[in-house]
Amino acid sequence: MTDGYTKFFRAAFNRHDIEPYPYQRELAQVSNWPELLDVPTGLGKTAALTLAWLYKRGWRSGARRAQLDESTPRRLVWCLPMRVLVEQTEKYISDWLKNLGILGKHAGEGRVSVHVLMGGERDLKTWAEHPEEDMVLIGSQDMLLSRALMRGYGMSRYMWPIHFALLHNDCLWAYDEVQLMGAGLATSAQLEAFRREFALSRSSHSLWLSATLNDNWLATIDFADQVRRSNVLKLTTADFEQAATRLEATKALHRASVSLTPEASRKSGLEAYAENLCETVMEHHCPDSQTLVVLNRVDRAQALFQRIQEARPKHKDMLVHARFRRPERRAQAKKLASQGRDRIIVATQAIEAGVDISSKTLFTELAPWSSLVQRFGRCNRYGEHSDGGRDDNNGGPPSNRAQVFWIDIEGDENTDTSPYEVYSLEQARRMLAELIDVGPSALPPVDEERPLTAVLRRKDLLDLFNTDPDLSGFDVNVSDYIRDKGNPVLQVFWRDFELQDHPVEPLPHRDELCPISLGQWNKRRLKPAWYWDSLAGEWQLQPKDATPRPGMTLLLAAKDGGYNKQLGFVVEGKAAKEHVSIVERKHQEQHEVFGDDWRSRGRVPVLLRDHLTHTADEAKLLCDRVGESDHASEVVRAARWHDLGKAHEVFSATMHCCSEAREGLREEGHLAKSKCTGPMRHSRRHFRHELASMLAWLTQHDDPNQPSSAVDLIAYLILAHHGKVRMSLRAMPDEDPAPENVRFARGIHEGDRLPMLKFDGEQSREVILKLALMEMGEGEQGPSWTTRTTKLLARHGPFQLAWLESLVRLADWRATAWEQAQGKEGNGQEI
Repeated sequence: MTDGYTKFFRAAFNRHDIEPYPYQRELAQVSNWPELLDVPTGLGKTAALTLAWLYKRGWRSGARRAQLDESTPRRLVWCLPMRVLVEQTEKYISDWLKNLGILGKHAGEGRVSVHVLMGGERDLKTWAEHPEEDMVLIGSQDMLLSRALMRGYGMSRYMWPIHFALLHNDCLWAYDEVQLMGAGLATSAQLEAFRREFALSRSSHSLWLSATLNDNWLATIDFADQVRRSNVLKLTTADFEQAATRLEATKALHRASVSLTPEASRKSGLEAYAENLCETVMEHHCPDSQTLVVLNRVDRAQALFQRIQEARPKHKDMLVHARFRRPERRAQAKKLASQGRDRIIVATQAIEAGVDISSKTLFTELAPWSSLVQRFGRCNRYGEHSDGGRDDNNGGPPSNRAQVFWIDIEGDENTDTSPYEVYSLEQARRMLAELIDVGPSALPPVDEERPLTAVLRRKDLLDLFNTDPDLSGFDVNVSDYIRDKGNPVLQVFWRDFELQDHPVEPLPHRDELCPISLGQWNKRRLKPAWYWDSLAGEWQLQPKDATPRPGMTLLLAAKDGGYNKQLGFVVEGKAAKEHVSIVERKHQEQHEVFGDDWRSRGRVPVLLRDHLTHTADEAKLLCDRVGESDHASEVVRAARWHDLGKAHEVFSATMHCCSEAREGLREEGHLAKSKCTGPMRHSRRHFRHELASMLAWLTQHDDPNQPSSAVDLIAYLILAHHGKVRMSLRAMPDEDPAPENVRFARGIHEGDRLPMLKFDGEQSREVILKLALMEMGEGEQGPSWTTRTTKLLARHGPFQLAWLESLVRLADWRATAWEQAQGKEGNGQEI
């Protein structure tokens, strides 16, 4: 009789002849999640974890039909080392959910939705507004780890706290192919250690997966003791028996006749290397199958592919690397999904993990042993190329035998072997010299040491919680915690426009973005590029002599070239000078500016007192749905007071800047939402109404003689509800000073008044705003704001504090959405 999980597994694949491996079934049935999943390549790790997560969350065909496992978080986060893997993983998981009948096209439908975090477009509506729902998040380690460090690449800085909160609470992190993560591996271990140290509002867990797993790689300074007690799930005898065809597949190993010499590793010798390698590949390519060539650098892969194109102009050969835009990657994934005949694929490390392809012949440059093992897994992957008999007269290789050729990298410690270290290559070379076959059963275990990288410490994480840039306008650089040198850390996109200092262009869609490395940037830096300045609210020309900060998104002019659909990002040669084709955009997403209050615009005007009531109501519902009980009262109270500062005369003037501002309202009163269109810019530069709200709250509830952490927490949640003012309180560098030399910050002047307001059973009296909180130490308002927020961070920890902050923000968004959808005020009047 078929057990329940087997039925579920078969339904996900829409195949009645498929049988889950015993380890896949065990993962879905064990009471506690393991930390390590040690499974060879090609044996379904993605399916094992995804379907086990769904099964434990109670999902069955068509709906949630079983009791969910409370130890299994709501969000499954797939963190992948390469962007190439992201779209493929998204397709696999979406297909399984579709076959099960539980795929949600969007978050908020009560099903399981899938979301790719790639930057370049606002993805709030797709996932971050629905923390109560089950969903799968997929992204590269650049996008996910940067967000988990409160410095999200490719997104608005004002959204960092929400993504930080939702990626640390109620998440099951799956780190796939850890041997490729570099510096990100140590960071993933440290973050798990900190999640076990600091308070969480909802529990989370990390699971590392790899075919070449070495648990010593996770033994970082704060996670070492826990790694030794970790649970490892490995294959059993039953698994080996079921997977015998794959695990016993043979792959004859040869040293290639061509090698990468010190001269060839430089520009001057690249052409000759590409030409010689092309001839060697063509000699061993079998027309009845496909050949895979994996090189360590994009420039070498591009050069070789161009030679192969010239030699085989009518064939459908492919180039695969990480420096392509999303539409081209989608097309590549579609082609890779079909097993090619008489096809040569030239690739970089982007193909050595997760990509489900098999070749009869494999060429690979020398690489660290763990990477080579992954590359070997792309040859005779299914055991489809048996040894066969010899059919030539020269004693050559069998006609149907899988073959692997490794390309040596010559030189010494002065040779450029990037992106790998010389000692890693030497170790791999010694291991290859002792082998004649590299099938799974013939490979020795991985015993490499984890490379030395920057390690995130407790103080580093706490410092990153403050999202204010430093006085020079820069942020802490987290790239050393995410990737090693030489990997993509920037994103660029192209538009057609007349060259000018401040082009007027909307946000890029993620389909437009192309990841590049700093090294590639340095080769094209003489051409102009622009970055978005959220304070100035415009595109600024990137100085030619300044190195872009990791994670930046840069606008390039299409006429300047730099991209080819077949080659990807290019900096040299004829292709680099061609006009770049523009990706069509359906939506024009606008940038969020510090001083703009775009969320206060709407087709329906709303009175302030009603909006405060609606937001408090939404906060109650949200706390119930996500299971927040410990601090629900503070969240609801903060939601009730969050927009009180909109009664300030500066804000009120902005809300009434057009004649139709109150159109449809039957009552007088301060506005929370106005019908005025266009940018909501205030008469005072950088004016923030949430600061006025927070000061009014503290003026009426703070007792210096009886400090209250609850009062301070509510004050923080009020202040942080737009993500623009949080841990520190100071004037902006270009802010207009207040008259009469009084204190000022974020457009608030000491001595400003807020009128009395009654709302939702509460009353705020008329108050005069003070800014003594800006000063260090004790003052007339008691401890400084920095002292208060530092204590809050110590009391709640970064993960819980960000979570509570996010609940208030989400309640505000939901209240606004409800108001605009209803077209009515809370008292039922038509508007």
